[in-house]
Amino acid sequence: MPRTSRAPLAAFFGSAGTTLSQKERAFFRASDPAGYILFRRNIESAGQIEALVADFRDCVGRADAPVLIDQEGGRVARLPSPPWRKAPPVAVFGRIAEADAARGERAARLNALLIGAELRALGINVDCAPVLDLRVAGAHDIIGDRAFSEDPAMIARLGRASCEGFLEAGVVPVVKHIPGHGRAHADSHESLPVVETPLDLLRQSDFAPFKALSDMPMAMTAHIVYAAVDAARPATTSPSLIRSVIRGELGFGGLLMSDDICMKALAGSLPERTAAVIAAGCDVVLHCNGDLPEMEAVAAAAPPLSESGSKRLLDALRLVSGRPAPDVESARRELDDILDIKIA
Repeated sequence: MPRTSRAPLAAFFGSAGTTLSQKERAFFRASDPAGYILFRRNIESAGQIEALVADFRDCVGRADAPVLIDQEGGRVARLPSPPWRKAPPVAVFGRIAEADAARGERAARLNALLIGAELRALGINVDCAPVLDLRVAGAHDIIGDRAFSEDPAMIARLGRASCEGFLEAGVVPVVKHIPGHGRAHADSHESLPVVETPLDLLRQSDFAPFKALSDMPMAMTAHIVYAAVDAARPATTSPSLIRSVIRGELGFGGLLMSDDICMKALAGSLPERTAAVIAAGCDVVLHCNGDLPEMEAVAAAAPPLSESGSKRLLDALRLVSGRPAPDVESARRELDDILDIKIA
């Protein structure tokens, strides 16, 4: 049975396939993770996703337990098209906004609303989007067209519009990768990027969109060393960066989750990574690959969600609880009109 006398585990986990195995069910029941994340390997059909999501929630005994996915649009989309809508990369909305700021913001909001409506229909209530990273010439293309723009102010406006669209659809947005991944010259999936940019410039550029959206309910950290703040540790495991910059200077007050701790940017064993993430000030550890022995190791090292983390999670879920279903057809027609104008 799920634990009922204490907070859930400070971890979000994936799983291996399109259904939960008996061992996975037993693990989720025993460990009671705070949430669950889906990837392409977990996706087969709408009915199958709904059943998988319901199975996880039954295991942990929480009907509103966070179920996450990365559905940004463009090249980061876990739901295949067809049958789901093919959303454009968000750089499209930056180009629209360059010509007409209000139209670009409206398009970004409608796009997020449509993505969110599809997720909500499947029982998914958290989207790991939007990306608030800068697009920086010469940087690694891991961000590229996943970024709205190279202009921090435009990113902030379009990012807020997207968050509002997700929330209207009944889905919690996760702004990422705080405090900024766009300037990195390496892919943190494969190695540890180091950014040597002076702090004053970071404040004016990379950090600025996150400060502007510090009121959002959830954020995901960047596995990047910002040498001007902490030359020894990436943001995800840096107490000074999380406490002084993300929580302090940027003023982010929502639930802070790590990026995937399986990524090669982080050093040490999985239990060591887990402990470092929590000690640095993240609320939740994210482990994505669905490998059960690894998940068991993370669960053994992770604490229950803290009192402050529990409140942040509850506040995030309350933002979307009971939201009326959006008018999807009207939103689709309006967005198609805007995109047709842009294409023309």
